[in-house]
Amino acid sequence: MKSSLKNKWVLITGASSGFGAAAATAFGAHGAKLLFGARRVDRLEKVATHAKKSGAAAAHFHELDVSQTGSVEAFMAWAKAKLKSRTLYVLINNAGGAHGLDSVATGKDADWETTFQTNVLGLLRVTRAALPLMPPHAGASIINIGSIAGRTAYAGASAYCAAKAGELQITRVLRHELLGTGIRVGTIDPGLAETEFSTVRFKGDRQKAAEVYVGMNPLTATDIAETIVWVASRPPHVNIDEILVKPTDQAEIGKVFRRPKK
Repeated sequence: MKSSLKNKWVLITGASSGFGAAAATAFGAHGAKLLFGARRVDRLEKVATHAKKSGAAAAHFHELDVSQTGSVEAFMAWAKAKLKSRTLYVLINNAGGAHGLDSVATGKDADWETTFQTNVLGLLRVTRAALPLMPPHAGASIINIGSIAGRTAYAGASAYCAAKAGELQITRVLRHELLGTGIRVGTIDPGLAETEFSTVRFKGDRQKAAEVYVGMNPLTATDIAETIVWVASRPPHVNIDEILVKPTDQAEIGKVFRRPKK
C-alpha cells in the first residue's frame, strides 16, 4: 500500500541524534522528503546518509540553533528555497533537552535559560517561522516532542518540568489557533528513553547517565520515531492530540521496575 507520506516534505529540528535522527530514518522509510537541522552540523551528514538508505526521496540539512531567532529565520529561508513553493507537510519540533538536575535552591541561571530557550522559546520561534510554509492543508501536522515531565513534577527538574508543561500548553493553544485550517497539532510525551538526553543533562558524565537506565528496559529513539510517523500518517480527519509513551517498566516518574544485578 502506498504510504501517505511518500514525497511529502517533513521538517525535523534537533535531528543530530536521538528522536530527531531516528525520525529522519523512519520518515525516510516512507519515501518522505526531509529537511532537518541541529547545532551539531557535523552529525547531520550521517543522518542524511541513513535517511537516504532507508528510502528518503530527499534529505537536506542545515545548521539550526532554535535558541537564536536569527538562526531560525536563516534556516527557514533555506527551507523555503528547498521547498520551491511546495507545501511543508509535517513539522516536528524535537529540539530540546534538560540541563542539570539541581534543586531550585542550587540551580544555575545558565541551565535554566538554556532549558527555556530550547524547549519553549525555540518551539515558538520555529513554529512561527514554519507556519507560512504550511498553508491550510488537510492532513498536514505539527508534532511537538514533550515529556512525561510536563505532566508530573520531580525533584531537581523545576525548569525542565516547567518548560515541558509549557510545550504541552503551547500545543493545546495551537490546536485552538489552527482549528479550521486542516493542520493537525499534537504532542508525543515520552517517559524514560535511552538517548543522549541523560548525557546532556549530566554534562557529559556517561557513567551517571547510564545509571538512569540500570536494570530496566527503557524506550528507544526508534520507538518514539515510529510513534511520530504513525501520528503523521493518520487520515486527514484524525488528529492525535496527546500521547504519553512509557516503557513497560515505568509506571510513573520515580516508579520504575528494576531487575537485580546478576
